[in-house]
Amino acid sequence: MSDQKIIPLLMFNGEAEEAMKFYTSIFEDAAIESILHQENGGVRHGTFSINGQVFMTVDNSKEKIVDCTPAMSLFVTCKRESEVDYVFQRLSEDGTIVIDLAETPFAVKFAWIIDRFGVSWQLQLEKNG
Repeated sequence: MSDQKIIPLLMFNGEAEEAMKFYTSIFEDAAIESILHQENGGVRHGTFSINGQVFMTVDNSKEKIVDCTPAMSLFVTCKRESEVDYVFQRLSEDGTIVIDLAETPFAVKFAWIIDRFGVSWQLQLEKNG
């Protein structure tokens, strides 16, 4: 068997590079790995990583706007309360809070956000034991 990984690809409508910079500014262990630009300056292919997870990005090359769907979200488990608070605050800037950051039966804190780029995020601070 191969060591195939599933790598999420996020398509943006001209905001891929801005989104990559935004996401990598929020998380401690995050970096832009590569960016290949289109002739119009958009991103033809980009990669960035958060906590060892690689993501690919592209800018939509068609004129039709393609939106993200909240049916697929990025689920992040934070290690500290200060981390989940900070990530929530940053990702919710100019975004939509679907579920506000609060205690739940399964997490010390949990939130669901659609960020300003339309990407859906679920954040949690796990309960111990």
